[in-house]
Amino acid sequence: MTGHPVIVGALRTPIGTSGRSLAEVTAADLGATVLRGLRPMLDEHGLEPHEVVLGNCMGPGGDVARVATLAAGFEVSVPALTVDRQCASGLAAIAVAASSLRADRGAVLAGGVESVSTAPWRMWPPHEGEEPVRYERAPFAPTAELDPDMGVSNDLLAAEHGITRGRQDEYAARSHARAAAAIASGSYDAELVAVGDVLHDDRPRQGLTIERLARLRPAFREGGTVTAGNSCGISDGAAAVAVVDAETHEALGIPGLRVLAAATAGVDPRRPGIGLVPAVERAVIAAGIGFDDLDVIEINEAFAGQVLACCDALGLDPVRVCAEGGALALGHPWGASGAVLVVRLFSQLVLRDGGRYGLAAIAAGGGQGVAMVVERCR
Repeated sequence: MTGHPVIVGALRTPIGTSGRSLAEVTAADLGATVLRGLRPMLDEHGLEPHEVVLGNCMGPGGDVARVATLAAGFEVSVPALTVDRQCASGLAAIAVAASSLRADRGAVLAGGVESVSTAPWRMWPPHEGEEPVRYERAPFAPTAELDPDMGVSNDLLAAEHGITRGRQDEYAARSHARAAAAIASGSYDAELVAVGDVLHDDRPRQGLTIERLARLRPAFREGGTVTAGNSCGISDGAAAVAVVDAETHEALGIPGLRVLAAATAGVDPRRPGIGLVPAVERAVIAAGIGFDDLDVIEINEAFAGQVLACCDALGLDPVRVCAEGGALALGHPWGASGAVLVVRLFSQLVLRDGGRYGLAAIAAGGGQGVAMVVERCR
């Protein structure tokens, strides 16, 4: 397995519901917080990153990663790259970092950041004397027919795959129960870096039952099955990892996550939620393992129906997914969410010796998916 880059550190901020605990913190400052949080581990082992790669969707423009790197106090000689693969940006950034370290030596910091609360308003230029028109997101596809709203497309995805409302509510209730249990047991503590006085995730709700979820009305289309309760929350947050090349890792002699494989795939943009399926299939095959070998599976829970459709397509038991709660409970800070998945793998596999193999997977607007398979190593 020599030659595979290794993740040797991982942190995330608390995830704040949009407009709440992290509402005044910019994307660059959230990114700087996790980068700064990794600095003691780097210093302990004599590492200095030669690059920073961060994913982001809705920031102010420019190179958010560069601003975050400078704000974190790294040398001006450390360059930075901002990656945009929409919701998969954070995982894509880690894949970019790992790929670069197959041919280079040293350390790269990679992850993602999103501050929906401070995202600037965007306007289309005025046309023929009309007022500018505000838009909340850029197009994911060239025509409206190929670019439905996420809620509608994932409601239709659930219907097409025969995912009932009951299964969705059951899955959502389980995500919240698992997150609440993880909080109570301190399972998140070692992966969190405080943002000011914010120490905990906003969203997880203890005691959110299937019965309570069943009272909610469809949120996106008449007669649909997707509700506010079985959908993720719109959130702020950041996550980052430290990645080193195989030779550097061998010299360090510390535990980590070996990046065995990463894959990206494209699907019909009208059903973007299924995009992680072909990416997962490719990554698992490239890693040379089977689904039964996976000890920890972290799939971004954008919508319960979407996760269940993907699990059914892959032949995965949904009970195996997000064993300590996922985005339905924690929230979905778009550009950071893929990196949050890898932080969760690091916590479970490395910090708590929870098995050998892990999978992170996420779908993205425009009909794309990214997946990564990792292996705990000493």
